[in-house]
Amino acid sequence: MASEMVNEETNKGSMWVLDQNLDQPMEEEAGRLKNMYREKKFSLILILRLAFQSLGVVFGDLGTSPLYVFCNTFPNGAKDPEDVIGALSLIIYSLTLIPLLKYVFVVLRANDNGQGGTFALYSLLCRHAKIITIPNQHRTDEELTTYSHQTYDENSLAAKIKRWLEEHSYKKNALLILVLVGTCMAIGDGILTPAISDFVFFAVLSASGGIKIDHPKMSNDVVILVAVVILVGLFSMQHYGTDKVGWLFAPIVLIWFILIGAIGALNIWKYDSSVLRAYNPVYIYRYFRRGKVSWTSLGGILLSITGTEALFADLCHFPVLAVQIAFTLIVFPCLLLAYTGQAAYIVSNGGHVLDAFYRSIPGIIYWPTFVIATAAAVVASQATISATFSIIKQALALGCFPRVKVVHTSKKFLGQIYIPDINWILMVLCIAVTAGFKNKSQIGNAYGTAVVIVMLVTTFLMVPIMLLVWRSHWILVAIFTGLSLLVELPYLSAVLFKIDQGGWVPLAIAAAFLLLMYVWHYGTLKRYEFEMHSRVSMAWILGLGPSLGLVRVPGIGFVYTELANGVPHIFSHFITNLPAIHSVVVFVCVKYLPVYTVPIEERFLVKRIGPKNFHMFRCVARYGYKDLHKKDDDFEKMLFDSISLFVRLESMMEGYSDSDEYSLCGQQTEKSSNFLFTENDNGNTVSSNIDPSYSSYHDSIIPAQSPVGGNSLVRSSGQTSQTMGEELDFLNRCKDAGVVHIFGNTIVTARRDSGIIKKIAVDYIYAFLQRICRENSVIFNVPHESLLNVGQIFYV
Repeated sequence: MASEMVNEETNKGSMWVLDQNLDQPMEEEAGRLKNMYREKKFSLILILRLAFQSLGVVFGDLGTSPLYVFCNTFPNGAKDPEDVIGALSLIIYSLTLIPLLKYVFVVLRANDNGQGGTFALYSLLCRHAKIITIPNQHRTDEELTTYSHQTYDENSLAAKIKRWLEEHSYKKNALLILVLVGTCMAIGDGILTPAISDFVFFAVLSASGGIKIDHPKMSNDVVILVAVVILVGLFSMQHYGTDKVGWLFAPIVLIWFILIGAIGALNIWKYDSSVLRAYNPVYIYRYFRRGKVSWTSLGGILLSITGTEALFADLCHFPVLAVQIAFTLIVFPCLLLAYTGQAAYIVSNGGHVLDAFYRSIPGIIYWPTFVIATAAAVVASQATISATFSIIKQALALGCFPRVKVVHTSKKFLGQIYIPDINWILMVLCIAVTAGFKNKSQIGNAYGTAVVIVMLVTTFLMVPIMLLVWRSHWILVAIFTGLSLLVELPYLSAVLFKIDQGGWVPLAIAAAFLLLMYVWHYGTLKRYEFEMHSRVSMAWILGLGPSLGLVRVPGIGFVYTELANGVPHIFSHFITNLPAIHSVVVFVCVKYLPVYTVPIEERFLVKRIGPKNFHMFRCVARYGYKDLHKKDDDFEKMLFDSISLFVRLESMMEGYSDSDEYSLCGQQTEKSSNFLFTENDNGNTVSSNIDPSYSSYHDSIIPAQSPVGGNSLVRSSGQTSQTMGEELDFLNRCKDAGVVHIFGNTIVTARRDSGIIKKIAVDYIYAFLQRICRENSVIFNVPHESLLNVGQIFYV
């Protein structure tokens, strides 16, 4: 009756609004249209402002590429002008096909609710196909508002691709390895970008090369020393985040693009306008006819599209439309003018290829341009390093990287983070690369290898994305894949020729990170499988009785486990070695889903285990790969509030019949019934109707967010309210008595009959990573005096 009254009042309100619209004068209608126009105008201004800001964060790396492309393409000088025109033609069409067509207009649309990068693509695939390797998901996770997925016709191509991917575990592992390879190469990109970018105060070798033009007697050792000092300063500033740097340097990067575009146009008019022939793609064919030398020079031309993958990884800061506007209106035309003008200078001055950028600058604006280049290169490095932090965070959340400290650097943007451990590792590796190579040609070869492999991984991941998520026609998928591979495979073959000239560095870096990430994922998966197979049956728990065969002492015990259902082995290990257990036991499972975020109101799912007098619950806390555990988050309080809300909802549902419940909950009843299920003796989940007597003695689950209003609790029967009140009072008394967080101090070791490779991976590498990674108790901000570790050994 109450719900009917509410619905009736709501309907009346809707009718009232409709009547108001009908009686509205024409003047008011005109005013409303004006307001709509103003809102659209304001939205356009906001998009343009964000497009301007994106210049300072997203496009720095791509915009500083003209500093070192031609010197890496022709390290021994350009003797034939036709070679320069052919190389310029390759640069023009590489910029058109890869950054413009592939990324800006196709790949950016594959973002995961504004999140970009390799793992964002992987999370999209995991939601549309069951390919995630750690099977800790449940059908209730698909009810999340951020969990978007589709259903397919059985005979469609998408359904066949989906079944093919889900058939065998080796396909899932192969896809995971592909994602990890792309991630590790992106990390290598973050190491190599600062080493090749041009700056005075915050960059390294190229800017120092600019100084040497003005001071030719400066020794290379002094340049390296200055470069190392600048790198230390650069990485020491990372904890400030990209927000302040982006706001500071967005206008400088805009000035940088205008400068290089204007200088390029001036050089075309001043030196040789015949280079405009390069816009004819026939010169690409003529360039390749010159043999192996032209083919291997592709490694230098590849540097013209570096920073493109960082453009996708940094997408979390800006909307897609803002990035598209900034690239098409400012970045792309200015880069074309810059490369064309530089080629015009080289055609007239073939012996000055190594420092063509600096020599082509008119003398009157040389130093202002040099200072602007310095500032722009700072942003280039900042954007790539920040993208590395974002990728590491995504890998960590999906169980592919050891737990490390993650710090927020901005209150406005959750995606802007800082990872101290990774920052200092990147700094050490970057200094080693800079001091080891001592010239930008070798670093350029290494940089190109990392970039082209990341692009290839993105191309391969886009194929199932287009088929499963977008449901594109296979002809469109073939065209996209063919055009991408037409550009990327020749570049890959070219950088492979330069493996011994620096190209081995990103491969070595990626191999080291890939080994660590895969071993960590393997150990995490084996731990989960062990807990699944060794979990305790509900029949054993029920056989112990309400006291669990122990002394129930006042207090609440939060038992942390990897399992989202079933009683974990750590609990049986605990109660068989100790004579007492807390009056209230809560099994806490923190799991990460392949979504970018889980809204706080949907984060916690609470179950009751056994009859009510057992006072045992399970709370599943769900997080996305962008969600962070902040210091000011009281995780313990959120757990307790979720359990209290569960008790209220459970008592409320027991007070109504099925018809009353539907009348009360309205449209939410059907959805809520999906959150109610029970576990059998084996821990497997089976569906259940909302029956009060049944749900009291089994493991039922209710979302922590109430689907009904607060006044509905008042309508419960007196007996139900009294029972609910007694249980809530009992929970509060237990909370006041003390809360203990019980964690499993698990040691994973290989069996004696395991092979040597497995023993090294598990007993040494995984054990080492476990010792240096952050403890879960630190991540959840558990007070040290409330912590209890239970030791156990897993043999895999």
